[in-house]
Formats: sequence, structure tokens, C-alpha cells
Amino acid sequence: MKELAMILLTVGGGLGIFLLGMKHLSEGLQAVSGQGLRKFMALATTHRIAGIGTGLFSTMIVQSSSVITVMAVGFVSSGLMTLQQAVNVVLGANIGTTVTAWIVAFAPSPQFVGLGGLAIGGLLYFFVQKEKIHNIGFALLGLGLVFLGLYFMSVGAMPIRQNPEISKMFQMMDASTYLGVLKVIVVGLIFTVVIQSSSATIAIVMTLATQHLISFEVAISVIFGANIGTTITAWLAALGTDNRDAKRTALSHTLSNVIGTLVLFPFIPLIIDAGQWAFPEWSKVTVTLADGTRRFFENWDSIPKEFLNDKTVTLAMLGVMIPIALTDSLFAVFRCVVIFIFMKPFIKLVRVIIPKSNGEETPHLSVLNSRTRQSPVIACDQASMEVSFMAESDIDLFETAYKVYDGDFDEKDANHIIHREDVLDNVQREITEFLGKIMTSRLPSDVATRARELLRITDELESISDEFPSIVKVIKRLHRQKQRISDESTEVLKKAHLMVFDFAKQVTDAIGKPRGVFPAALAQAKSKELYDAIRELRQGQLLRIGQDDPMSPLRVLVELDILNAYNRIRGYYLNIAEILAGGKK
Repeated sequence: MKELAMILLTVGGGLGIFLLGMKHLSEGLQAVSGQGLRKFMALATTHRIAGIGTGLFSTMIVQSSSVITVMAVGFVSSGLMTLQQAVNVVLGANIGTTVTAWIVAFAPSPQFVGLGGLAIGGLLYFFVQKEKIHNIGFALLGLGLVFLGLYFMSVGAMPIRQNPEISKMFQMMDASTYLGVLKVIVVGLIFTVVIQSSSATIAIVMTLATQHLISFEVAISVIFGANIGTTITAWLAALGTDNRDAKRTALSHTLSNVIGTLVLFPFIPLIIDAGQWAFPEWSKVTVTLADGTRRFFENWDSIPKEFLNDKTVTLAMLGVMIPIALTDSLFAVFRCVVIFIFMKPFIKLVRVIIPKSNGEETPHLSVLNSRTRQSPVIACDQASMEVSFMAESDIDLFETAYKVYDGDFDEKDANHIIHREDVLDNVQREITEFLGKIMTSRLPSDVATRARELLRITDELESISDEFPSIVKVIKRLHRQKQRISDESTEVLKKAHLMVFDFAKQVTDAIGKPRGVFPAALAQAKSKELYDAIRELRQGQLLRIGQDDPMSPLRVLVELDILNAYNRIRGYYLNIAEILAGGKK
């Protein structure tokens, strides 16, 4: 019992170290690539082949197909990528993720690479302050943990062959029949869904195969299930949105892997035979004795019993790793070719399964999804869409409020202003919570700066929306006194409204565009001009007190409150313009 507990703890601990390493490796590589990864992903919109290549090389860069598929879902959700373009990226990502298996297959020694990665990565991460080198060190730490996890899983698996109870459990996994293959595929699928990493599943399979705990047939069958199970991550990202194309992207990921499995399922025995034919020496066993000397045997059955029962002897079928890695890659390429050839009917099938909604979909997310793993770059893109929604909503409030001076304002417009202000309060809260969670992870400096700027802009936009209900309230207060704004004062307020509105539109147009579109100096000059104009209008209104009837002081105070509100709105838009120009800290 103690030995069984030790095996489970060693293998389980190794898996935990592996998954932590994959997380750190992916985050470190994303931090190194920064906005460059987003720009590279944008190449997917140029051509179908470019889309596949983008998915392939992006996955090789960040060592995680889950990150790339989540990015694809995010691009589709925010309207930056079409469904077909996202499918191309996903197909490429499926091929790119097989690189991990090749790295594992050709690594000279998991223990050596793991400790080396931790040593070099630790030096760079803890003792070098330059951000890019710092992030490279973090990625190397992740890489070291990946291989150290592999080493512990391998060490934990070694005693299993000497434990008949556990060995019997693995022997129950039989892939000699189609029913057996199907059962093993389901096991691989469920395990991958739980740990959300096909790379980890395949690494474990390779480790077990080298220890002769599972057969080559079982290893290949698990790969089929792992490739279906890994699609759960895209679903977790898509289910938090109302965008149907995002859900179709997740469906296309699952469907492409399922179709590929169904097509190849009848040929699995041939695939296994082909692998054994192409690599006739895959079953050779390397026996490492306690003194470090090595002996080689043709297969597991030819090993003397004294070696099998000696716990100081290390046995490994290292040659089996390459055919497993090759099968994984060829399977991904096959799926890509099949779906690429039949892309149009495939997209049509996806749209039939998830039909179009009754209403027209908008590209921005109405509710940000902070419950799933997000690429920080795409998270900022999604938040930016919500910021644009807030900015356009403030413009709508401007247009509605102008009806006050046209005499076309009614209770419905007042309710619209108050309701929209409540909506923007909620949107600001969602953006703040969303970006707050994103900023707890490792971010490149440019992405972190962008996230902080978005938070500041949302605060300014929400403050702008607060001003319009105040304008409505003071006018209602005047109406309760059975007073109305004079024609002369109406023209004054119209002038102030239109001047600030023009400034607001210029700033709103600059949101989401590159820096420099609306320079800070120009914004400051425009704001100063507005400030002086509003101050002059206020002075003119003050001179009107007592010139009309005895109730004119109340009207003038209301008009001054409105002018003060426009002056504050001017200040908020100036702050936004300076943030967009990079000058507001």
C-alpha cells in the first residue's frame, strides 16, 4: 500500500509540475512576444494558407494550442476575424501543438534539460532586470518544470511494472480490437478534458510506453481521444459569450478532430502496422545498470528476469517515442488537409448545427467572460470593444440631451438617459473586474500599459454619462417651478452643447486608433478654447440676473449648472485625449 501511494504521489506530482511548467512556459513566451503575437495572428485574415501557417507558428511560439484557439475565439467575438479565418488558425494550431511531443521525444535527458532550464531560467528571472530577458527567464523556468515533471512521471512509473496489481490495471487497456480502441479513445478524451492539456496526456502516454506499461496500439489510440478532449478549452472560452460565431469556432475545433478520428478509425490497425514497419527498432529496450553502463535488447521479452526484478536497473523503450510523435503530427496534418479541401461544406455544417439568431449580432461582447483562460492581448481587445461601446453611448446621450433645447424632449427621452447611465455604470464595473483579473497574470509592459489606459478611459466615460442625468434633473426642477429657459438662454446652451459635442466626437473617433491621431497639444488647445468660451457664456448669463422678471435668478442658476456640467464634460474628454496620446499618467 505504501509503495502504491508513493507511485501515485510521484506520478501525480510530476503531472502537476508538468502542467505548471506548461503554464509558465506559455505565459513567459506570450510576455516575450507581446503585441507581436497579436499582429502575427492578424496575418490569418490575408489568405487561407496564411491562416493555417499563423496558427501553426503561433502555437509553436507559445507552446499551447489552447492559448491560440482561445485567441481565435476572442478575435471572432470582437469581430476582428471571420469564422472561416478562425477555422484556418485552429487547423494550424492542431499541427503546431504536436511540436511538444517531438521535443519530448528528442530531449537527451528530462532530468538534465529540466535542471538546466531551472538553473539558467532562475538566473535570468531573478538577477536580470531587463523585461524581455526577465520574461525569457520565466519561460525557461517553465521549460525546466516541464521536463522535471516528465522526469518525475518517468521515475514514478518505473516501479509499476514490478507491482502486479497496478500492472494488471494497465493491461486492461487493450487496443487489439475496434471496441478496445474505442474504449481507449474515450479514456484519453476524458483524461484530457480533466487536465485540459493534450500535450500533458501525450507526454504521459509516451512515458508509459517507454516503460512498456502500455502498448504502442494503446498509445496511438489515446492520441485520438486526447485531440478531441483538448477542444474543451475553446468551448469554455466561447460559452461565456453571446456571439454565435465564437461558439461555431469552438464547434469547428471539436468537429474537425471528431471527423478526422471517424475517417481514420477503420484504418487504425493499418496505421499501427505502418508505424511498426517504418520504425522496426522502436521496440528495442535500453537497460541502464546501476554503474551507468548500458545494454540493449531487441524487445521487452528478451530481457533477462534478473534485470526486470532489479529495482536499481532502469529500462526504457526510447525508440517508441518517435513513432508516437510522428503519428500525432500526421494525424493533425491529415485533419487539416481534409477540412481544408472541404472547407465550404464544413463551414455550412457548422452554421446548420449552430444557426443564426433572430436578431442581428453585434461584434462587441455585451458581457465580458472572466471565468475562462484568456490571452491578455485578446482580453484587452475585448475590453476595448466595450470601451468603444461606452464612448458611442455617451455620444448618444449628447444627441438625446440636445432635444431639451429643441423643445422635442419628453419623459421617454429622460428615462432613456437615466437608463443608459445605469447601463454604463454596469459596463464600467464589468470592464474593471475583467481587466483587474487579467492584470493579476504576467503581462508584457505594453499590454499592461494598455490595460491601465483602458481602465482610466472607462472611468472618464462613466463620469461623462453621469453629467447628462444631472442636466435633466435641473431642467425638471425648473419645470416644477413652472419656469422655462428663455429663448436667448436656449441659444447660449445650444452653443455650449454643440461646441463640446464637436470636441467629444473628435476624441471618440480617436478611441481604438493608433496614438498620434489626435495629438495631446491639439486636444489641449481645443479644450482651452472651449473653456474660455464656456466661461464667457457664464459671465454673460450672470449679467442677465434681474433683467427680466423676479424669477430670473432661479433660471440663471439652472443655466449656470448646465454650463458647469458642459465644462466638466470638456475636462473629461481632454483627459481621454491625453491618455490616448500617451501623455496622461
